[in-house]
Formats: sequence, structure tokens, C-alpha cells
Amino acid sequence: MVVPVLSLWLPIVLSAVFVFLASTIIHMFLGYHRGDLRKVPREDEVMEALRPFEIPPGDYGIPYGGSMKAMKDPAFVAKMKAGPVALVTVMPSGPPAMGSNFILWFLFCLLIGAFAAYVTGHALPPGAGYRGVFRFAGCTAFAGYSLALLENSIWYKRNWGATLRSVFDGLIYGLLTAGTFGWLWPR
Repeated sequence: MVVPVLSLWLPIVLSAVFVFLASTIIHMFLGYHRGDLRKVPREDEVMEALRPFEIPPGDYGIPYGGSMKAMKDPAFVAKMKAGPVALVTVMPSGPPAMGSNFILWFLFCLLIGAFAAYVTGHALPPGAGYRGVFRFAGCTAFAGYSLALLENSIWYKRNWGATLRSVFDGLIYGLLTAGTFGWLWPR
């Protein structure tokens, strides 16, 4: 018997709240993500040099190839050899919009909870044991929070330490989701 996702609204919402609170503690108090980004040498000069270009917010590759054919062009290859080679995300100027970031993060947590509910609800019937619910919900939530992060280090050369710290966060979030679903699974 399938457990409908909508009947699991309470564990979906509560797990999102628990994950949101855990992520707040991790990022505001524990401090192990402080080294995820590094300061560019001569930051003020780099910022001053880039400012006149008025680069709109977005993701950029320097140098930019655009296609496999273009990346074989000798001029592109020479630029790659000369460097610097960079992937740059330009954000809007001004203070960070933390309110919208928090809202989007909470919605993402709800989405992960909904997927955990869907998978677990199709795998296990009402009255399933805590350990089984924990396993399915936790594995699904961990996959949702963590696994896609690895490709950022594989393809975009993001610092492996930063990626693995975020994967560890995803493990914590998956365990919180698993515990919440196990606790509130319909009997």
C-alpha cells in the first residue's frame, strides 16, 4: 500500500525546519566552512580593474570557449596556457539578500522532504518500522542534499575540501530528515 505524499506533510515540514536550524548552526556557529572561499590576491585592485566592465550577474568562464570546436582553436589553447583560468560567478552589487536566500533554502528543504516522502511512501506501507523508514528517507534526503555537489569539484575544480564539507552537511541533513520521518511515519 502506498503512503500518499500529502499525508506526510508534517514530517516534510518538520524535517525542513530541523534542517534549516541545523544549517544555521553549522554556518553561523561551528565555523568549519570559513575556509571554503579564499581571498583573491590584491582584492581591491582586482575589483577596481573589473568594475568598469559592468559585468552583469551570471556565471562566466575565463577564457570562454563556447564549443568543443572553439576550445581546440590555437588562440583559445594559448589563452588557457597563459592563464589565469577561472570560473567566476558575478552577483548583484550590494549587501547579500539574505531574506530571499533563506526563503529559497527553506523551499529547497521542503522539496527534498517531499522527494523523501515520495520515495519512502512508495517503498514502505503505513506502520513500517522506524529503521526501514529511516533508511529510505535518509538515503533519499542525503542524495538530494549532497551527491550533485561532487560534480562541482569534478568538472569545475571547486575545492574538494569545501565540497566534502558540504557533503558532510548533507549527511547531517539526511539523518535529521530520516529521524523525523521515522518518528512521524503513519502507523
